[in-house]
Amino acid sequence: MHNQETEHVLDLRIEGMNCSACAVRIEKAVGKMKGVSGVSVHYAGKSANIRITEDQVSSDAIMDRITQLGFQAYPFGEERSGLSERNALRLRFVIAAVLTFPLLWSMAHHYSWLGLWPVPAFLQEPLLQFALAALIQFFVGMPFYFGAYHALRERTATMDVLVAIGTTAAFGYSYYAMMTGKPLYFETSAIVITAVLLGKLLEAAASEKVMKEGEAFEQLKARSAVIVRGGIREKVALEQIRTGERMLSEAGIPLPADGIVLEGEAEADESFLTGESIPVHKKAGDEVFAGTTVTASGLLIRITAVGKDTLLSRIAALTRQAQSTKSTIGRRVDRLAAIFVPVMLGLSVFTLLLWLFVLRPGDTGSAGIYALAVLLAACPCALGLAAPISLVLASGKLARRGIVLQEAGALERLAQMNVIVLDKTGTITEGKPSITGVFPLRGSRNALLQLAAAAEFQAVHPFAAAIRNAAQREGLSVSPAETCQAVPGKGIAAIVEGEQVQIGNAAYAAEAGWQISPSTGLFAGQREAAGETVIYVFRSGICEGAIALADPVKRSAPEAVHLLQAAGISVMLATGDYSPAAGHAASEAGITQIHSSMLPEHKAELIRKLQQEGLVVGMAGDGWNDAPALAAAHIGIAMGSGTNAALEAGHLTLLRPRLTGIYEALIVSRLTVRNIRQNLGFAFLYNMVVIPFAALGGLAPWMAGTAMALSSVSVVGNALRLNGQMNRALRKQGEGRQKGPMPHRTFM
Repeated sequence: MHNQETEHVLDLRIEGMNCSACAVRIEKAVGKMKGVSGVSVHYAGKSANIRITEDQVSSDAIMDRITQLGFQAYPFGEERSGLSERNALRLRFVIAAVLTFPLLWSMAHHYSWLGLWPVPAFLQEPLLQFALAALIQFFVGMPFYFGAYHALRERTATMDVLVAIGTTAAFGYSYYAMMTGKPLYFETSAIVITAVLLGKLLEAAASEKVMKEGEAFEQLKARSAVIVRGGIREKVALEQIRTGERMLSEAGIPLPADGIVLEGEAEADESFLTGESIPVHKKAGDEVFAGTTVTASGLLIRITAVGKDTLLSRIAALTRQAQSTKSTIGRRVDRLAAIFVPVMLGLSVFTLLLWLFVLRPGDTGSAGIYALAVLLAACPCALGLAAPISLVLASGKLARRGIVLQEAGALERLAQMNVIVLDKTGTITEGKPSITGVFPLRGSRNALLQLAAAAEFQAVHPFAAAIRNAAQREGLSVSPAETCQAVPGKGIAAIVEGEQVQIGNAAYAAEAGWQISPSTGLFAGQREAAGETVIYVFRSGICEGAIALADPVKRSAPEAVHLLQAAGISVMLATGDYSPAAGHAASEAGITQIHSSMLPEHKAELIRKLQQEGLVVGMAGDGWNDAPALAAAHIGIAMGSGTNAALEAGHLTLLRPRLTGIYEALIVSRLTVRNIRQNLGFAFLYNMVVIPFAALGGLAPWMAGTAMALSSVSVVGNALRLNGQMNRALRKQGEGRQKGPMPHRTFM
């Protein structure tokens, strides 16, 4: 196992990939390097997500290896000098188009319907056509040769191999025809290269649009900050600020770092974080985040996180990670892409032999042209784009609604989900409980509250926060516990002023053999019947009393449960609370399947039991003690409130506290999987129809090459439709106009 302290995720931009086989080649080569524990290359996004152990391999070594493969790699976010890949494609296409036009003009005499179009005599000159075609083939088309060389050197085959072999064969045949006095076909190789470049240019433009949809967070990053040092304000570059320093906000300009407000009040736009457009009021003691825009200048903030440690950067990094990972469908397509080109080369040879010895024996020219058409019609690009480009759109859309996806496979599994298990505290309830009753046995109410607050001083559970807040409101002086240890699903054990103090539920007491007095039991029964949660306080094994807490059900919970059930999802509640409190919350939320008094391990067992029944199971919890169940589920959904900790808790994190975010993610996942299947269907249909058609002589080589170039553009275009579909579906849900059930089959 790699040392987690030195493990690092390397985000790279990669230029020069022409098909998904290129991405597979990089993955295989880099994956074999010592110190690389995981690598995922995204063809559509021109990116790579590589997990390395820094003391075994360096980032420079990784980038050097990618360069050896014939590509260009550089860190994500780094400014590059010179032409961008898209601009370089545009330049090559323009040169190719200008040089190809005379060759196209010279073809006019081949078609009767263009008989009136005058063709200058000099355009018929063989040497001129040879020169123009050679410039396109060996100058404009040289990158295809480089790509093919690097691919073959690694014993793989890519689209570059198809284009290089096909166009070279066409050019070579035309040269042979010129030398033997036969009709010229120099326009064939020229048109194919021009068409391929046009297709790649259109694909790059569409992919760039998609990637911008998925990288909206990058646009929120500030470039400078106003820092207060020694009482003097100064504007400094973002790289120069440090945690602990004090910064000032600027109205309407995104904050450059995370921090705590020290002075001032303002409204903050946190829509990038939660998807909620309503501004949040910020005052002294409140957290603010990088990328947030505030309405007032001069808000004094103590910096708590900068650079890659900010919540904005972490969300952006996780989104890029999700976009770079492969879904199950994507991995299957990659395996197919690895053998696609060799199979097409074999099919081209078969076509040559079929025409040469069976269909038209001895007709070398026709056999060569039809074999060439097969070679040029084959399109691995459409297959490679089918899944990743849709996943980029989906993950970007979810992130902007406060739903952070950690890996692409989770979106695919979410679309197949048919049962979801919900935790109670912090999931269907607000997660901000308040004390409704204190029942002391051997002292005053405040003494019991003070003891409990001291024991819970370092605890992170929402109940602990409620107890501390209540003690603070009462003005009680609380001495922090000397030690505090959480007992997942049960409570805490602490040392307060040298005495052992335990706070937890009845199961904790029963396990330890502590007695609960009849009067305390009566208090607990009455409170639990009202839907409240009761915890008991023990000192040295003796019951000191009980505390009742109420945690209201979220207003979004009934709506979310109804929508999920209408979508064909079975909804269950699994909680550590006793049956009365669990039943009360479930009733308010509209849940009928209840599992109460469950420890964390019991929830995980429930998940595994449902999975053994063949169900695809989702688990939604607040991340405090649901980690085993979240990890066991096919889709672990962590309920957060914009906190950093929530980002690591599940496959999917809802930063927005509304439970309807699960339904929104479900909509997006089903639409995305449907779109991917449409893309794959089109890509397979194209190859199944066009390649046999070309093999039977139905397509001229230049037509086959043009069809290949434009097929991937069609897939990208269909993927772009997904953006509008998601917008309409989410808007419809947001307006509360979702009518009737959403049949599972219509999204799958």
